[in-house]
Amino acid sequence: MQNVVILQARKWFSRSLSSFSSNPLKVCVVGSGPAGFYTAEKMLKAHQQAQVDIIDRLPTPFGLVRSGVAPDHPETKIVINQFSRVAQHEQCSFLGNVTLGSSISLSELRKLYHVVVLAYGAESDRSLGIPGESLKGIYSAREFVWWYNGHPDGRNLDPDLKNTDAAVILGQGNVALDVARILLRPTAELATTDIANYALAALEESSIRKVYLVGRRGPAQAACTAKELREILGIRNVDISIQEVDLRLTPADEEELKSNRIKRRVHELLSKAAAKPRTAGLNQRELHFVFFRKPDSFQESEDRTGHVSGVHFEKTVLKGDGPGKQIAIGTGEFEDIKCGYYPITRKSYKNTWVPSCWYLRALVTNQYQLMAYLLIIRKILVKENLFLGVRVTSDRASWLYMSNISGIVPNFRGRVLSDTSGDPTLLEEGLYVCGWLKRGPTGIVATNLHCAEETVLSISEDIEKGMLISSAALPKPGREGLLQLLQDRDVRIVSFSDWEKIDSEEKRLGSSRNKPREKLSTWDELHKAALE
Repeated sequence: MQNVVILQARKWFSRSLSSFSSNPLKVCVVGSGPAGFYTAEKMLKAHQQAQVDIIDRLPTPFGLVRSGVAPDHPETKIVINQFSRVAQHEQCSFLGNVTLGSSISLSELRKLYHVVVLAYGAESDRSLGIPGESLKGIYSAREFVWWYNGHPDGRNLDPDLKNTDAAVILGQGNVALDVARILLRPTAELATTDIANYALAALEESSIRKVYLVGRRGPAQAACTAKELREILGIRNVDISIQEVDLRLTPADEEELKSNRIKRRVHELLSKAAAKPRTAGLNQRELHFVFFRKPDSFQESEDRTGHVSGVHFEKTVLKGDGPGKQIAIGTGEFEDIKCGYYPITRKSYKNTWVPSCWYLRALVTNQYQLMAYLLIIRKILVKENLFLGVRVTSDRASWLYMSNISGIVPNFRGRVLSDTSGDPTLLEEGLYVCGWLKRGPTGIVATNLHCAEETVLSISEDIEKGMLISSAALPKPGREGLLQLLQDRDVRIVSFSDWEKIDSEEKRLGSSRNKPREKLSTWDELHKAALE
């Protein structure tokens, strides 16, 4: 795919060099995560005279690579080196601290640039729509992951890890496993990572000894990868608990596993873990995999008004037409998991798990989706009238339709469509999407590479057709116009060289603690370091 993009773009480039040099292509990429940087990289390779600007609301680049990837996965963050080379390209610039919707509107960007690519992820959480969801003690996994990764918007989360001995995570995707691993891994091992110092201190004082991973479906449908599962099963001094009855496969399950090597390997790992003898309480910590349960409501504490005390679960069975199409259907049977800040005696409740606990809801399927429930953690997606949680602007010229269910902007191979009908001829000229906005919150970092290649190919095809730029058209202001507009509005831009100051300060702070970096985790700290 990459070669196709480059060859087609060069074919157009050779025919249009004279006109293009006098009216260079101006491209703005909104979002500096993997989708944004891969898009910028592919644009610079396919259109060598293009000017590409990457804007982001944060003063720090790299998106989920910085604030979403777990701190004990440094190998995944190596891609930052590649992205840095893109930002340092002579035809590219990074403009941090620029917020779409407040610093500048989408309609203004479209007037300034030939091409605008929206490549930012989710900053809002999808409601489950069940009673009790507003109780205290319920957090979004996006917030929790931001908290331990030093994101400035997660700095003040302050989850209470001292007054409970168990956590329940709703969901069994890679992010759910990430969070469970952070809660169970010895803090001595986390101390040499780039985990936020305040999060490490809280984990060192944590009383949590049991973690429950609860899924709506069965082990054959578990959304995690074998690599992530193998890692959490290998944590030292942790007992693994899985009910063998849950591991029994139906004919539909067997067909599903036959056609999916990753899911087959996940099931094998879970089966081996279930067969392994437990250590009869010798280990200090426990990890419980619980299948075929879906939350029905959250229960309020009788002792602490407004606080969650438990979750009412409905047991489920799988129904569907075939492999990969099975969905969890409630059976009408219910049970509770009690949680809160006070011990509960097991004899007090019939048919009830009763650890004293908080909840971490992680209704996610992928490593880089920042969603779960802490003390019940919540899945991300979008609410109606929100553009992945960020209102772009209220004027129709800037508005984009979005599926309220999937969180995807209607598009055809990255070209934004004018409505939700799916008609590929109803295009928003010059407007494109990449990443989660294009395909939904799925995939890993590398998934964005292929996603960006397709979007850049669509842009190149539209340029060749004369849809975006021509010799007769007036030049677009691009970066010059953007900088002037932001200056007029007193927006303090953080350039990539400013980011390098932040980067140097974080590394300096980390070196004294035997860490790769100590992240600056407040807006004031970040801005101060960038200005020095």
